[in-house]
Amino acid sequence: MPVLQTQGLAKDFRGFRALAGVDLRVEAGVIHAIIGPNGAGKTTLFNLLSGLLRPTEGHILFENREITGWPAHAIVHLGLARSFQITSIFPHLSLLDNIRLARQSGTPLGYYFWLPEAALHRFDQDARTILESVGLAEAAMKPAHELSYGQKRALEIALTLALQPRMLLLDEPTAGLGVEDISRVVALIRQVARTRTVVLVEHNMGVVAALSDRITVLQRGRVLAEGTYHTLRKDPAVIEAYLGGAS
Repeated sequence: MPVLQTQGLAKDFRGFRALAGVDLRVEAGVIHAIIGPNGAGKTTLFNLLSGLLRPTEGHILFENREITGWPAHAIVHLGLARSFQITSIFPHLSLLDNIRLARQSGTPLGYYFWLPEAALHRFDQDARTILESVGLAEAAMKPAHELSYGQKRALEIALTLALQPRMLLLDEPTAGLGVEDISRVVALIRQVARTRTVVLVEHNMGVVAALSDRITVLQRGRVLAEGTYHTLRKDPAVIEAYLGGAS
């Protein structure tokens, strides 16, 4: 069975069908990209998978368990975590504190907001290990707002890892990055994917080609095609969707 599966997934917004009957299968241990032109429904699909939206129709299964309509926090605790296109960090806290708080959120302590700082120290070693895994160990005590944009993207992935997920949903992980930072983030995603399944939305086709084992192409809320990068780059329907028929 696939680790993540949708069946006839659909979402309406006041009469507009943003997603229409999407069947998706993500196998365990792969990097699976979701691509498509603007307005194809990629973000809506991610919002449904991560529990930020409830579907109008259809089903979502994670590890063969029905999670359709589950709230976001319950989905995270089940092992399915998501990063966002816009970084969501605590800018005036240190990197270590950012990760410690994320680790706390996945425990019973996550429901207590005014704990003494000493209560967080139990997560220090885990936090430092996570920061080391994304290349930020030397900046552990630096305020997050002092990071470069590329480092903030790495910290966002680290925050997602702190939730100890078995699957990561990465939304535009290289958006706004320069060439050098893109290379670092690609290497980081490849490393992260060694021990977990990754689904990513990405516009940069170079990144998709470098990382993806499998690709699903969306157009106007429907699955247009699915396959490997080398297969899809020659698919006339995919070329039409992206380039309007240009070759």
